[in-house]
Amino acid sequence: MNQDTIKGQWKQLGGTMKQKWGKLTDDDLKVAEGNSEYLAGKVQERYGIARDEADAQVREFEKSLRH
Repeated sequence: MNQDTIKGQWKQLGGTMKQKWGKLTDDDLKVAEGNSEYLAGKVQERYGIARDEADAQVREFEKSLRH
């Protein structure tokens, strides 16, 4: 799944993202709207982890969608 596809299916992916990152709010996901940079920033903020770890988690999530 490429970035455009992820953006196109953002609402459908919301449930999957909430399963993975339960601390994210619906508003967080709505504002992110396919923006992986913003999503990583929110994951970092909500979970108190380093930015590179949050980026890695978001990249891994996107990679899992491609299979």
